[in-house]
Amino acid sequence: MFNPGRMILSLQQSISQAIVGKEEAIEYALIALLCRGHVLIEDVPGVGKTTLASALAKSLDCTFRRIQFTPDLMPSDITGYTLANFQTGEMEFREGAVMSQIILADEINRTSPKTQSALLEVGSLTVD
Repeated sequence: MFNPGRMILSLQQSISQAIVGKEEAIEYALIALLCRGHVLIEDVPGVGKTTLASALAKSLDCTFRRIQFTPDLMPSDITGYTLANFQTGEMEFREGAVMSQIILADEINRTSPKTQSALLEVGSLTVD
């Protein structure tokens, strides 16, 4: 029989093997996952934020990408773009960094407002 409590506990234990001492952050990440929400983790560099997100993705067998927001990052780097292939005569879609199940957006404040708004565009296009 399916036991959701046991599954969550198993996920917690799996993530705790990769990142030690962040039980509260792990718990909040799992709560956000269950609520289909987002997590904002603010902490000093080098304490395991990327490791937490990566371990969560691995524990769930999900794809994971980390986006480092820099001043030269373009909205199409986030969302993807379509381009013409003149050899075949067809349009090809090149997927952006958000084409993943779990995404870590790092230092969003360092990029342009136009690129930041690409994240809002993605959030409004999610499909169940």
